[in-house]
Amino acid sequence: MKNLNKSRFIISALLLISITFIVFNNLETSSIFFSSTQLAISEYLGWFIILTANGFLLFSISLVFSRFKEIRLGGFDAQPAYTYVNWIAMLFSAGLGIGLLFYGVAEPIGNLNDYPEMLENDISYNAGKALSLTNLHWGLHGWAVYASLGLCFAYASYNKNKAFRVSSLLGKSVESNKPLAAIIDIIAILTTVIGIATSLGLGASQINSGLDFVFNIKLNEFIIITIITLLGLISVCLGLDAGIKRLSQINMIIAVVLVMTVLLLGPTIFILNAMVQNAGAYLNQIIQLSTWTEAYNDTVYQNGYTLFYFTWWFAWAPFVSLFIARISYGRTIKEFIIGVLLVPSLIVFIWMGIFGNSAIYQVLNNIGDISGAVSENASTALFVLYDSMSFSTALSISSLILIVTFFVTSSDSGALVASMLSSKKGAEIDGDSPLLSRITWAILLGVVAAVLLAAGGLGALQTAVVIFGVPFSIITIFACRELFKSLERELDN
Repeated sequence: MKNLNKSRFIISALLLISITFIVFNNLETSSIFFSSTQLAISEYLGWFIILTANGFLLFSISLVFSRFKEIRLGGFDAQPAYTYVNWIAMLFSAGLGIGLLFYGVAEPIGNLNDYPEMLENDISYNAGKALSLTNLHWGLHGWAVYASLGLCFAYASYNKNKAFRVSSLLGKSVESNKPLAAIIDIIAILTTVIGIATSLGLGASQINSGLDFVFNIKLNEFIIITIITLLGLISVCLGLDAGIKRLSQINMIIAVVLVMTVLLLGPTIFILNAMVQNAGAYLNQIIQLSTWTEAYNDTVYQNGYTLFYFTWWFAWAPFVSLFIARISYGRTIKEFIIGVLLVPSLIVFIWMGIFGNSAIYQVLNNIGDISGAVSENASTALFVLYDSMSFSTALSISSLILIVTFFVTSSDSGALVASMLSSKKGAEIDGDSPLLSRITWAILLGVVAAVLLAAGGLGALQTAVVIFGVPFSIITIFACRELFKSLERELDN
C-alpha cells in the first residue's frame, strides 16, 4: 500500500459510504430529492450543459488541424504499446458497452415516442429525426468529452511527467495548493464511481429483464450486481493485460457477431437504406439539434434525454479519459483525437443504425409492440425486438453474455481508474496501483449501484449522474485551457 495516497483514498471512500448510508436509510426522501434536483439542474443549467458539450467537440476537432497535431504522447521516439485493434477494443469497451445494449433499441423508439417536434402522420421524417437524435446523444459530442480530457491526462503524464490525477491537469497554482488539489481529485473519484454505478445499475436491470423475458427467471437486481461485482474482482486481480484486454477482445468479437446477425436476420435492405438516409439527416441537422434548448417548448424532453446523456458523458469522463490516456502512449495528438472521436462514433452509428432501424421497421409494419415495451420498461426493449426475429432465444442469450462481459469490464476498469486517482504519483494502473485499493473500489461500485437502484431506479441513477457530471464539466474546461497553454509553450520554446 506504499503507493496509496491515504488521504484521498480514505476521504473518498468515507464520503461514498456516508452518502450511500444516508440514501439507503431515507429511500423515499432521496427519491424526491433526486427527482427535484434533476429538474432544477435541467431548468437552470440546461443551456450551459449544451454549450459545454459543443465546446468540447469544437476543441477536439480544432486540435486535429492545429500546429500541435504531430506532437507525440510520450515524446518523439515513443511507440504505441497496443495495436490499433486492441486499442480501439479497449477504449470502446470501457467507453460504452452496457449503454449501447440498453439504449440501442430503447433510445430510437423513445425519441420516436417522446420528441416534442415530431410530425403527425409523417413516419419518414419522425424516424429520421429519432435516429439523428440518437446519434447526437451517443456520437461525436460524447466522444469529444473523452478525447478532450483524455488528451489532457495523456499529455500531462507522458510529456510532462505528472501524476495521473485531475489536479495535475490544472496548472501549478492548483497542484501546489494541496487542499484544493485534494478536493478536486476527490470530486473526480466520486464522479467516476457515480458515473460507472449508473451503467452498472442499467446493466443489472437489463440482465434481470432479459432473464425474466427469455427464461421466466426473476432475480433480485442486488443479487445480479453482487455476482457481477465478484466477477469484476477477479478481473481486477488479473490486471490490465490479463483482465481488461482479454475481456475487451471478447466483447468486440461478440458485439460484431451480434450486430451482423441482427443485420442479416432483420430487414437488411431497409436497414442499409435507412442508415444512408440517417447519415445525411444527422449531418444536415447536427447544428440545430446540438443547440436546441427547448426554450420555446413547454416540454421536458431534454431533462430525460439530451441533458442526461451529455452529463452522463461528463460523469464518465474522468474514468474513461484516464483509462484511454493510460493505453494511448506513443500516439500523436492527431492520431489520438481521430481514434477516440471518429472510430467509436462510427461504430455507434452502425450499431444504433442496425438496432434502431430494426425496431423502427417493426413499428412501421405493426410487428409486436416495441413502442409500448419501451414506454413501459426500457430494459426489455432489446428482447422484445428479438422476440419477432428468427433465433430469438440465441440472440437474447448472446446479448445477456455481452451485457455481463461489458458489465465486468466497466467494473474492472472503473476500479483501476479510481485506484489510480487515489494513488501517489508514479503509480501505474497495473502493478504499482495497490491491489487492496482496486478491490475496495470494485466493491463500492457495486454497493453504490445497488443503493441508487433501491432509491428510485433509473430516475435516481440519472439524477446522480447529472449532479456529479455538471461540476466536473467545469473542471474539464479548465483542464483543456491548461492543455492548450502547455502545447503552445512546447512549440514556442
